[in-house]
Amino acid sequence: MGATHLAGPVLVVGTGLLGTSIGLGLSRRGISVLLSDTSPTAQQVAQDIGAGSIYVPDSSPEPALVVVAAPPDVTASAVSRALRDHPAATVVDIASVKTSILRALQADEDLGAADLARYVGTHPMAGREKSGPAAARGELFTAMPWVICAHAGSAQDSVRIAGSLAIDLGATVHRLDAAEHDAAVALVSHFPQVASSLLASRLMNAPAHALALAGNGLRDTTRIAASDPRLWIQILSHNAPELVGILHGLREDLNRLIATLEDPQGPGALLDLAELMGEGNAGQARIPGKHGAPPQAFAVVTVIVDDKPGQIARLLTDVGEAGVNLEDLRMEHSSGHQVGMVELSVLPGRSLELTEALVERSWKVVQ
Repeated sequence: MGATHLAGPVLVVGTGLLGTSIGLGLSRRGISVLLSDTSPTAQQVAQDIGAGSIYVPDSSPEPALVVVAAPPDVTASAVSRALRDHPAATVVDIASVKTSILRALQADEDLGAADLARYVGTHPMAGREKSGPAAARGELFTAMPWVICAHAGSAQDSVRIAGSLAIDLGATVHRLDAAEHDAAVALVSHFPQVASSLLASRLMNAPAHALALAGNGLRDTTRIAASDPRLWIQILSHNAPELVGILHGLREDLNRLIATLEDPQGPGALLDLAELMGEGNAGQARIPGKHGAPPQAFAVVTVIVDDKPGQIARLLTDVGEAGVNLEDLRMEHSSGHQVGMVELSVLPGRSLELTEALVERSWKVVQ
């Protein structure tokens, strides 16, 4: 990655998954990291796994940068405190909402323009299904988007430092204002969470024999429904204005679909269904592909794999030895059978080559 851009010490306030991951990533780059958390246990775990050393007021060195990694409902107060306690430091937060936090800080009578000049809102678009410092990974932000949301009063030096934090952690920097950010994440992050949760809620009283038929389609669309409700209550309440408009649009689409299905043989019904599904195809096709590149259609090679230790590792080794780059991988277990089907996505021109190589290595490839 080249030379380190940040100068330490960096104080990380909040040692959950993201805060500890930031500490791990910076520490591995030789940057001095200090850790602070209201939970002594979380703070100690973060230190024990190498994310930094525990911050001791009046004893630890003054930070050049403070990263507030707190839940959205306390982020503004934590940023305000950091700006007042560390008058020479740039202060950034990594909360997933930006407008409500900025407004709270601008309305804070304890902060002046010079204080707010040192504040920059940011949001790394990264995470895991697990939470807490023990789940942290120093590589969590590698190649992931990190949004820098400078406000009108942000000092250029503070904006540069915020960008350097993202770059030093391997992220790709995107620059939006707070309103643009909140509108974007409402559509690509918060709305999918709500849709997944609503879908999964319909399964609460589903009969067991119906759920036994579930495949990857249901698993894929409900995966994020397992997210922490406590965090999402805060996120959704803070970004409600942006989300409501999207939900109104969804309600219109649902009403349209319901009206069509109530008379599926009526005039224009089949055309309307085709248009609705086609609109979904068009929207899905706009999602960027690998490494943020334009979406690209891949060929899928499906391999039947026995459900026993070492099979996936052997398959991936054989793919590598065939010299074919793997673009994506999905696996689906066959209900009632001790086998799984692994879907290997490759460039269209390499699918036949990969198929022949795997068959030669005694794999069962679905033609």
